[in-house]
Amino acid sequence: MILGSHVNFGSEQLLGCVKQALSYGANTFMFYTGAPQNTVRKSLDKEKNEEAKKLMQENGIELEKIICHAPYIINLANNTSEEKWQFSISFLKQELNRCEELGIKYIVVHPGSSVGIERKEALQNISDALNQIITENGPMILLETMAGKGTECGSTLEEIKTILNQVKSKNIGVCLDTCHLNDSGIEMTHFDDYLDSFDKEIGLEKIHCIHINDSKNEKNSHKDRHENIGYGTIGFEALIKIINNDRLKDVPKILETPYIERLYPPYKFEIESIKNQKFNEHLKEDIIEFYK
Repeated sequence: MILGSHVNFGSEQLLGCVKQALSYGANTFMFYTGAPQNTVRKSLDKEKNEEAKKLMQENGIELEKIICHAPYIINLANNTSEEKWQFSISFLKQELNRCEELGIKYIVVHPGSSVGIERKEALQNISDALNQIITENGPMILLETMAGKGTECGSTLEEIKTILNQVKSKNIGVCLDTCHLNDSGIEMTHFDDYLDSFDKEIGLEKIHCIHINDSKNEKNSHKDRHENIGYGTIGFEALIKIINNDRLKDVPKILETPYIERLYPPYKFEIESIKNQKFNEHLKEDIIEFYK
């Protein structure tokens, strides 16, 4: 099982990410190279990067299974302002360069929001932008499946397929998100049916990451509100079956569940619960007690 969570790229950069992941009992992780809401980025520390890689090797964490996430401020779908659209393209190129410097193979990207333009045009904009960004030998961009909140693109198989078909490079893949799939209308208790459709339309070999989140909302709500594992509408049993699905056994699973009381990371306890395949009905209380 390749299981981890979001971690913080702080003062120790990638080395700090590895230390945090290990403290959670994880063997993979996902990170932003800076704050997801802005463009402030610090220079990468080569020495800490090498220390991080050494620590990963010592603890059986594969660098090839680590995931980066692009910042939210990137919107490839809307080009009504050519300047803003080109900024998104330029900034994502910068993030790819940072991934390459760190040795990271995959970066997850939200496709973007149409914000007032025709859907077909927005999907074409995303593909056009990706054709400017993707390099054959660089990190692979993974388009994330979205909940369909507001004017988000990429909330259906058809939209993801349309974007992929218009991208010239094969160096592109998909990141599934269980909360987003639920909120977009997928029946998560019949997940193999979704995988069958995905395989037919796109191909399961394109899936390189799965965000594991429960949902605060009912199926087809289009709201995108993550919940802790087993505390939402998808439920513990359904999520465990997804995590242990043989068709996805080599795909990294990343927890993005909310902090308890907005203060305490739940990942150590959720990872333990997932490994044991036993729902902890006192999860939140245990986390508060542990960190206090």
